Amino acid sequence: MTPSQSKYAGWPIHVLIWAVVLVMPLFVTSPDRPLMTGTEYIRFLVVPLSFMIVFYVNYLYLINRLLTRHRLAMFIVVNVLLVAAVMIAVHLLFRYVLPPDIHRPPRERPIMDTLMFFIRNALMYFLVVGASVAVRMTGGWYRAEAARKELEHRRSEAELQNLRSQINPHFLFNTLNNIYSLIQIDTVRAQAAVHDLSHLLRYVLYGSDRQSVPLDDEVHFIQEYVDLMRLRLPRHVKVDVSLPERSGVMTAPLMFIALVENAFKHGVSNDRPSYVSIRIALEDGALVCETRNSYFPKSGGTDRSGSGIGLSNLSRRLEMLYPGQYRFEYGLNGEEYRTYLRIPL
Repeated sequence: MTPSQSKYAGWPIHVLIWAVVLVMPLFVTSPDRPLMTGTEYIRFLVVPLSFMIVFYVNYLYLINRLLTRHRLAMFIVVNVLLVAAVMIAVHLLFRYVLPPDIHRPPRERPIMDTLMFFIRNALMYFLVVGASVAVRMTGGWYRAEAARKELEHRRSEAELQNLRSQINPHFLFNTLNNIYSLIQIDTVRAQAAVHDLSHLLRYVLYGSDRQSVPLDDEVHFIQEYVDLMRLRLPRHVKVDVSLPERSGVMTAPLMFIALVENAFKHGVSNDRPSYVSIRIALEDGALVCETRNSYFPKSGGTDRSGSGIGLSNLSRRLEMLYPGQYRFEYGLNGEEYRTYLRIPL
């Protein structure tokens, strides 16, 4: 529940419990105990109604004003006075307003019996005070827990949105860097690349705002990105791409672009044989993305592709979207760099 929902969810339970308490004597009968008369029922109502007064004075006022503000001594004193006042009022009602027999005055009891009678009644009222504290504190804990979970959810959503927004400039930096290199080689192809980039950016800007997207859209985006990268690759670079056919399944948006970018960023050399291999497939109810590439790490002076936040952002997004459900491995294996990502559908 949200805090606003949990605040009012308990009141129907209160009404139901008190309704059962107040109505039950009307249905409890036995051969030697017939149904209550109207006067008897009114006398019965006095005690539960007095319990209700003690309960709700604490529940609605004293606990919040005194107990939760660490004024325990004042809370005890006020409750002692409250219980004493209620007990005296109930005693006067039974003695002078609702006596069991108006034609027979109540008999006098020994002082010890009267004292024990008041002590037992006082204990009952203080148990009601304890029940009020227990119910109020439990409800407060549930509301605080609901508020904490809602705050955590909002914080996670804000952090996830922030990570998604960081994908846009990171992706843009890498792609613009490729087009910049292409301008020096072929102006016409560079113009076509800018046109293709607009399609990619439209997906990045609008697709990343959704919780999930069709896998077909994600695959099409990856294919367009690879085609854009091919425009400026030297002839000695081998690119192998394997993508799934139309599937109709849904997935989180932009989960693979960081891996693909990373493969092109570090897998291509301008003067040495190099390769990039990308495989995306459906396997046993999961989505797998695997990349392999030759390894030509970019130095700080020559790398203008962004801030290097792609893989770290991806790791954080995976932890938020698929906690304990994904498998993500990456690193250098000899002279080859590999990444492996497996997420549930």
